[in-house]
Amino acid sequence: MPGSLDLLQEFHRDKLASLVRHLSTARIVAQYDANNAYQYVIAREDVQLGWLGEAIVALGGAVHDEAAAASARPPSGAEVTATAVAHDVRAAQEFVDLWRPRIETMDDARFRGMLRIIIGETLEHKRFFEQALAGRTDLLGLRSDAVGARVGTVLPTRWIE
Repeated sequence: MPGSLDLLQEFHRDKLASLVRHLSTARIVAQYDANNAYQYVIAREDVQLGWLGEAIVALGGAVHDEAAAASARPPSGAEVTATAVAHDVRAAQEFVDLWRPRIETMDDARFRGMLRIIIGETLEHKRFFEQALAGRTDLLGLRSDAVGARVGTVLPTRWIE
């Protein structure tokens, strides 16, 4: 059985890979509410990686942030987007299935609790992805009736000069 440090470093690598994948998918998810959900997921994963990094350093380890850089804007379109989001649904469940039993073998209750929280949030993210696939627009909450329907899509780049 690997020690806590090894397990945390491996978990960190897998969570970092998820973040990189979600950054890439967020570039092609143009519907406002779905894109906002991806931005929320990315922000939470960034926080989770911070927690993991602090735990790894506390155990005397080093955080390895090697990950494939997010590529330029990938091809888009409804079918490509649906395929990418469906992949994120599957990947979230695979992450949970892989890590949930391994977490329970940890002796350190504090680290075990932290990883359980991350697993719970990963399941929440999976639900967002499923709702986005279903065309839902209330992923992060209901919009006021006064706002009305959103028109248009998210821009492909953050800044326009």
